[in-house]
Amino acid sequence: MRNFNEKTITDAVIQRFSSSTDPRIKEVCTSLVKHLHDFVRDIRPSYEEWEYAIDFLTRTGKICDGNRQEFILLSDTLGVSMLVDAVNNPTEGPVTQSTVLGPFFVEDAEEFALGANIAGGMKGLPAYVSGSVSSEDGSPIAGAAIDVWHSDDAGFYDVQQLETLGGNAGRGRFYSDENGKFHFWTIKPTCYPVPTDGPVGEMLTAQGRHPWRPAHLHYMIQAPGHRKLVTHIFDRADQYLDSDAVFGVKDELVRDYVDQSAGVAPDGTKRDAPYCTITYEFVMAKKAARAA
Repeated sequence: MRNFNEKTITDAVIQRFSSSTDPRIKEVCTSLVKHLHDFVRDIRPSYEEWEYAIDFLTRTGKICDGNRQEFILLSDTLGVSMLVDAVNNPTEGPVTQSTVLGPFFVEDAEEFALGANIAGGMKGLPAYVSGSVSSEDGSPIAGAAIDVWHSDDAGFYDVQQLETLGGNAGRGRFYSDENGKFHFWTIKPTCYPVPTDGPVGEMLTAQGRHPWRPAHLHYMIQAPGHRKLVTHIFDRADQYLDSDAVFGVKDELVRDYVDQSAGVAPDGTKRDAPYCTITYEFVMAKKAARAA
C-alpha cells in the first residue's frame, strides 16, 4: 500500500498492527491512532504548530528528574490523571473517595512512630493530625501503612527545597494501631501553585488558567486484602476548592482545621503555643468487592 492521503492513512497505520500477538497492545494502539489522526484532521495544524507541539513534549521530558515529574503534572492539569483515577476507582458504597497522586510523592519515605512530628525544618502553625482506617464492613484495620506528605506554610514541598531543609520534611509513613487509629504532629499546609517554570506553566498561561491548588494533606494507605487508597484531605476554608488546577477536590474529602489554644493536646502532650487539629476516618475498599 502506498500513496496515502488524509482519508486513507489511518486505516493503513492500523493495518500494520494486524500481526501483533498481544490483543491489548493492538486495542490500545488502534484507539490511539484513530483518536490522534482525528485530532489532527480536526485542528489541521500548520507545520510550525506541529513542530511546537513536539518541542513542548521534548521540553516536558527534559525537565523531569528524580524530584520532579513534569509529565505527571501535565496529566494532572489536563484532567487526565483524575479521569484515569475515576475509571479505576468507581465510587462503591461507603469507601473513601480517591484522588490524584500528584508529582511530589517520594518512594520509601521515613517511617515514624505514632505521635511523632514530621514537620522537620518546615515552619508553620503546629497541627495535630489524627484519624482511623477501617474496612468497608466497618472493622478497624490494624497495621495499615499510611504515607502522608504535604507542603509547608509557604506552599513548597520538601523536594523543592532539600538544600534549605537539609533533607525530607512534611512527609512520613505511619502504621495504624490495633484499633485502626493513627495520629501525628506536623504543620498546617497552605494553598500553592503547581510549578510554572516549565512547559506546563507555559500551557496554563496560554489557556488563561491559574496554577493554584487548595491546601491539602496527601495520603496513600495500603493494607492486605484492600485496594490501595490514594487521596487528599482538603482545608474547608481554602479559596481554591472550586478551581483546583488539577481537578482533585471532592466534597467528601473536605474537612475543618480547628484552632486550639495552648494547653494539653489530645495526645496528652503539653503545648505552649496555639495549634490546630484535623481528623479523618478513612474507609478502604476490599479487593474482593472490586473484583466482584
